[in-house]
Amino acid sequence: MSPAAQRVAIIGGGPAGLMAAESLSGHAVQVDVFDAMPSVGRKFLMAGRGGLNLTHSEPAGPFLARYGARAPQVATWLEALDAAGLREWAHGLGIQTFVGSSGRVFPEEMKAAPLLRAWLARLRARGVRLHMRHRWLGWPAGSRPRAAALRFDTPEGGQTYAADAVVLALGGGSWARLGSDGAWMAGLRAHGIEVAPLRPANCGFDVAWSDHFRERNAGLPVKSVAMACETAAGERLARQGEFVISETGIEGSLVYALSAPLRDRIEAAGEATAMLDLLPDWPREKVLAAVTHPRGARSMSSHLQSRLGLKGVKAGLLRECATAEDFRDPARLGLRIKALPLTLTRPRPVDEAISTAGGVSFDALTPGLMLRSAPGVFCAGEMLDWEAPTGGYLLTACMASGVAAASGVTDFLAAGRPGQELDG
Repeated sequence: MSPAAQRVAIIGGGPAGLMAAESLSGHAVQVDVFDAMPSVGRKFLMAGRGGLNLTHSEPAGPFLARYGARAPQVATWLEALDAAGLREWAHGLGIQTFVGSSGRVFPEEMKAAPLLRAWLARLRARGVRLHMRHRWLGWPAGSRPRAAALRFDTPEGGQTYAADAVVLALGGGSWARLGSDGAWMAGLRAHGIEVAPLRPANCGFDVAWSDHFRERNAGLPVKSVAMACETAAGERLARQGEFVISETGIEGSLVYALSAPLRDRIEAAGEATAMLDLLPDWPREKVLAAVTHPRGARSMSSHLQSRLGLKGVKAGLLRECATAEDFRDPARLGLRIKALPLTLTRPRPVDEAISTAGGVSFDALTPGLMLRSAPGVFCAGEMLDWEAPTGGYLLTACMASGVAAASGVTDFLAAGRPGQELDG
């Protein structure tokens, strides 16, 4: 590398930052990655503990629709790195992938650590330098945000780094102990950069359980159910899967899939209703016939278990959420089994969420993800104002945004603008 090579700083060693570093490492620039934690990819490793869900095999149209209102912006990222491209990238690291029964894509070993090790080895081989325990301090009050003067707090004291361009990939606000603490927000706002408040995404919700229900069911999974809710626009969304009863409410993959509209409804109306179908594989007519069948001397609980196999936590949910009037009318109770209203009072706190919505507004960015008010400063990953459900969609777009930001950096450097920035 020539001593006069242009220098790019990546602040944040998560998937978006590392992918930006990899994309830039193929150009004639010196790439330095800074992270406040002792090692990179900590949230990435945690997400892969139960099996790293790398991406999804869904067709491009439905895949893009998962990004909701931000689909137009994310579409430009996916042009450079889509789901198929991400699988090819993993294969290039020697990590083979497979498609699970749900359409989700996993590494064959199901673990994140082998992929991260291979990735870091390739980055180092390409000359990317990693600087751990370097907490970025932002820009001094009254100064203009720029890449030319970056300040860090390190174990050896304060240090500065002069770059020709910088990519901020600082994460959202969930799982602060792994590095994504949202501390960067106040600093950007102080410099007039538009930042939307961080909100929990892919999160659980609180429910006012009775003590009786909580004591008997907290921690139990609710399997083979469907959940439905309405969006603010009145569209009905429904998913089938499973979730878990928690001490405070509900959590798990089925809940996360609908967390955005449920959260938005709570913000607008103070609460949200999730409609549960306790027997999604049973037609409503068959359920009604079974419930209204004469039960003789049997209790309703015994009758439901005998005719429908409804027992355990599902029976507990029915008893918890249906009214006394529902239980007195078999036909009405049958309808409740297929549409049981569950009232959600609030989402769990941001730090408990898998990810966050909110962040740097797209209005504050150029199409190349550069801050309009700070030439040479780019943003990527979860710190941008978008969200996606779990299932590989979140990770795919984070990594694709890193490629998009890197492309913006190379265009910026090629245009000869860094000299203007450094002189300013």
